[in-house]
Amino acid sequence: MPIYFILTLAFLNGTSEQAARVMLALYALELGAQPLTIGMLAATFSLFPMLLAVLTGKLADRFDVRWLLMFGSGATGVSMLLPYFVPGLPAIFAAAAMIGLADAIYSVSVQNLVGLLSATHERARNFNNYSLAASAFCFVGPLFAGFSIDLSGHAMACIYLAVLTLVPAIMLAIWGKLIPATTGQVAATGGGFRALILESGVGRVVITSSLLSCGNYLYQFYLPVYATTIGLSASVIGMVLAMSAAAMFVMRLILPRLITKYSAESLLTYAFLAGAASLILVPLLRDAIALGLISFIFGLSVGCGHPLVLMLMFGNAPIGRSGEALGLRMTVNHLAKIIFPVIFGSIASAFGLPPTFWLNALMLGTAGMLSRPRRPK
Repeated sequence: MPIYFILTLAFLNGTSEQAARVMLALYALELGAQPLTIGMLAATFSLFPMLLAVLTGKLADRFDVRWLLMFGSGATGVSMLLPYFVPGLPAIFAAAAMIGLADAIYSVSVQNLVGLLSATHERARNFNNYSLAASAFCFVGPLFAGFSIDLSGHAMACIYLAVLTLVPAIMLAIWGKLIPATTGQVAATGGGFRALILESGVGRVVITSSLLSCGNYLYQFYLPVYATTIGLSASVIGMVLAMSAAAMFVMRLILPRLITKYSAESLLTYAFLAGAASLILVPLLRDAIALGLISFIFGLSVGCGHPLVLMLMFGNAPIGRSGEALGLRMTVNHLAKIIFPVIFGSIASAFGLPPTFWLNALMLGTAGMLSRPRRPK
């Protein structure tokens, strides 16, 4: 079926992208990069997704998406050749920028295809399956990077990854006809960008999505910092974070059944409020088991939120503008990941760690309120 072909492409490309992030960061450290440089490298990955995701969404709405996917695979492969042939930090930063661009093109195109190839009653299940694929490539990618570096060194690991990117490209060349050449939808006319944001309901989902994405991003960063301050070892901290990842996977397994009983908006509201409650408790706990339980609850919240936000974003978008809406979501998410860490870092420096968790809880609670089902007028 075309949808499973798309999910396979998403897994392979996502594995390449996640592996590239780890490889380039470790290669930069090998070359003597300082922590500030690594932070700038992380921001470089988000630069093009923040600037160009909406444009790539428009391209996905209007042109043959197969060429966009082919470009995304090829750009990732070419970018990983740069650090091999031109060793040095400039090549690593150039590779990071190109991979960010490729990820923006590939992710928006694939997410849009998942929606377009799904009947209305299949949409929740297929977006959930996409999120399961995302969970899998977030696990496999770093493993591929680590074993490749340990086996052959940083430079050769880049070659291995460049070869891996050939797999989805070859699949597209052979079986690309399984993917429709166009969306089959006529773009909505009138209203422009204002109509997309205010009149279609996309704006509310964009805000919800950015709060969810940033809330999870900040949690993954500040929980280890807090756990270190209360004396937990690195291995224990890793297990606490693993509870969150395990909960995400569990939630995505049972989510299709929940969707049959409750509306997406109701599930989002309950999930975000549960996540907010768990964040409030974090600074009050000093026991690893208790923090592991809280981490599991938080993981259930985030695991529920991501596929439902994708489904609502696609469903609320005007006909023929779903790619643009998904690109807008990516743009705002990456912008939030640049702005909010700076704000929260300043708060943590001035007032300590507890306010960062409580403000994060406020963000998730706000997302829950925005997600409430609207009463008919």
